[in-house]
Amino acid sequence: MYRYCTIESLQTNQNAGTGRCHNIVIRVAYPLRMRRIAIIPIVLVLVASQLLTAPSNDIQFIFTSDVHYGITRSSFRGLENVDAHTVNAAMVGEINELAHSSFPADGGLRSALPVGPVDFIAVGGDIANREEAAAGEAIQSAATSWSQFQLDYASRLDLIDRTGNRLPLYVIPGNHDASNAVGHYKPMLPLIDKTSMVGIFNLMMAPSTPKSASTYEYARDKVRVAHDIGGVHFMFITLWPDTGTRSWMESELLQVDSSTPVIVFAHDPPDSDSKHFINPNGRHDINEIDKFENLLSDVFADDSGGARSVDVTPLAEQKDLELFLRQHPNVTGYFHGHNNWNQFYDWTGPNNSVVLHTFRVDSPMKGHFSAADETKLSFQIATISGASRLMTVREVLWNADPNHPDAPVAWGASTTVALAPRPVH
Repeated sequence: MYRYCTIESLQTNQNAGTGRCHNIVIRVAYPLRMRRIAIIPIVLVLVASQLLTAPSNDIQFIFTSDVHYGITRSSFRGLENVDAHTVNAAMVGEINELAHSSFPADGGLRSALPVGPVDFIAVGGDIANREEAAAGEAIQSAATSWSQFQLDYASRLDLIDRTGNRLPLYVIPGNHDASNAVGHYKPMLPLIDKTSMVGIFNLMMAPSTPKSASTYEYARDKVRVAHDIGGVHFMFITLWPDTGTRSWMESELLQVDSSTPVIVFAHDPPDSDSKHFINPNGRHDINEIDKFENLLSDVFADDSGGARSVDVTPLAEQKDLELFLRQHPNVTGYFHGHNNWNQFYDWTGPNNSVVLHTFRVDSPMKGHFSAADETKLSFQIATISGASRLMTVREVLWNADPNHPDAPVAWGASTTVALAPRPVH
């Protein structure tokens, strides 16, 4: 038996933006369902000495997702039926202002220090909303949505990295981008629009000959790319680590030292989403009866009483991912969208044999909580210490005071975790 310790800051009031007390605790994660919380004073002293410094090899990135160009919010900053172009432009403006902000005194990395340079921004997919027809009218085209996204994120985002250059923009596709490219069981106008998938692929994969709507094929042209930044290996993938993506990851990890922390960016959570797998029934097609969307490379394998439906939990697929993570203990971080609220949690798999630090992010347009309460709109900023291999992830409440848009951002939940490889047992 082994014990794997992670370090987190637990807040007494997760919904409060400022003025909260944080306690550094040690979460001791035991495999096979055993979990405890313990305070270890000696470790706390060592950790505190690292958290209070600001070494030059810190890595920082911003993460948001599910920006959904083409739809509207019911209300935003005193206006009604506000389009995604306007809302996302406002969020980008707040991201730009981070350069003039300081972190909260929450005990995390760079606590109470200026935010400083950011190394990249990652967007977790659903750039365009699915072009479903409603009352005979379609949501705006993926082509228009991609143009608006480029204007807001590629043109108006002006944060700089530590070299003084504009920070890189990394984008992965979501299920809405993919469904626009392959079709859906709900009526769409047009039936196929590959524009946002083509744009994401060309941005991330930089093919020598850029893809076009006529040459792009979703089943073949997947976003799978990695970047080494400050001693951390970042992987950007299409939707979820299915069999095809895990095969690519396997080859990629052969070139990475086993002590190097690996962080994955995906659209779907580690639990995945049953409807995104290939239809296991009949002709394996996309149809309004089965409601599978055929976005992943694997045929859905689970059944309940002999029936294979989108309502069945994808346990077999989760177990495959869990086994992969056990074989690659340096894959310790996972950032995703899709569910549309802020949450920091550890994914342990169906058999509770791994600990994957997982970070779910809010959506500016479809937030589970922020859609009804715009003061809860948020994105995340992560700080990684290259020296200690700790990572602090903070929730940034970018619209905490809708009546005063020029007010500084507020800070929400925060957590600090260890990125060291998991012990193998």
